[in-house]
Amino acid sequence: MVHWLRNCWYMAGWSEEIGDTGLTRRIIDQPIYLYRLEDGGIVALLDRCPHRFAPLSLGMREGDNVVCGYHGLTFSPQGKCVRNPFAERIPPGTDVPSFAAVERHGIVWLWGGTPESADPSRIPDFSFAEEAPHSRTLRGCMLMRANYEYGTDNLLDLSHIEFVHKRSLGGDGVIFAGEHSVYVEGDTLHSNWFARGIPPPSVAYGRYPPGAKVDHWLDMRWDAPASMRLLIGACPHGEPREAGFELPQAHILTPASEHETHYFWASTRYDNLDSAEVDAALRKLLVGAFEQEDKPIIEAAYANVRGKDFWAERPVSLGVDKGGARARRMLQGRIRNEQAPIG
Repeated sequence: MVHWLRNCWYMAGWSEEIGDTGLTRRIIDQPIYLYRLEDGGIVALLDRCPHRFAPLSLGMREGDNVVCGYHGLTFSPQGKCVRNPFAERIPPGTDVPSFAAVERHGIVWLWGGTPESADPSRIPDFSFAEEAPHSRTLRGCMLMRANYEYGTDNLLDLSHIEFVHKRSLGGDGVIFAGEHSVYVEGDTLHSNWFARGIPPPSVAYGRYPPGAKVDHWLDMRWDAPASMRLLIGACPHGEPREAGFELPQAHILTPASEHETHYFWASTRYDNLDSAEVDAALRKLLVGAFEQEDKPIIEAAYANVRGKDFWAERPVSLGVDKGGARARRMLQGRIRNEQAPIG
């Protein structure tokens, strides 16, 4: 049996995905129907009518209420059944589970626990991903046929760029020239690479003259269950980071089920804001890296151990993978604490 972390925020989608008809997405193995209230707020209900289990998303809206398209039961945004078209009496057990949902910085977040326990202060900071006059953000999502923790392993161990991304992002030897550090602040884990005095990596091409030496960083921040922010930057060797540039990315993994993951990504830049050509080239690069390089290797690795306990398979440690291992341990600890009896 899979045990999910409950008292945390799962990314349900990008704000623009919640259109006029709403959005249905499987999250922690439950079908969730998200839609907007007339005032723009977000509602999240279990997408299953309690009568004969039809998806509410196939029904219709009456103001802020949802009418099941099978037999006409009507539900409020809180999931309470407010109308039975066949009688004045509403049978017991007719309400639908609801979830706390918050929209922040262009992201819709879903709280995995009871709505009363939802704590918006625990939403990780992805403010850079919101559209602003001074920045341009590209966003995407792909379905990955692998457990979400295997995606976390990949992102917290960026040494794979030297091998997986030879045709796209290109490590250029950065990993071998760099130093790796892992540390924890509260509930947040950091897995960072830093290289001193190296030739400009691919991300810095055109920003520095030939023969220049730069300091380069790849800083990854992880918050449970799998919300990650990557800062990619470079500056002239020996100078403070503020003298260079930094490009933030979001890599947020939401489990659809034990064996499938919604992989949300975003990349923000601060130049060429109105260039459709830069947008197209960057999107092609990122989609190629994530969907054609990361996704196949993660899925293939997971297929080799699908249904088996990760630690029981005795994975070898190379040192560079300690960020992912640490995140797994932290997540397991959080889940155990939630399941521990009170008192």
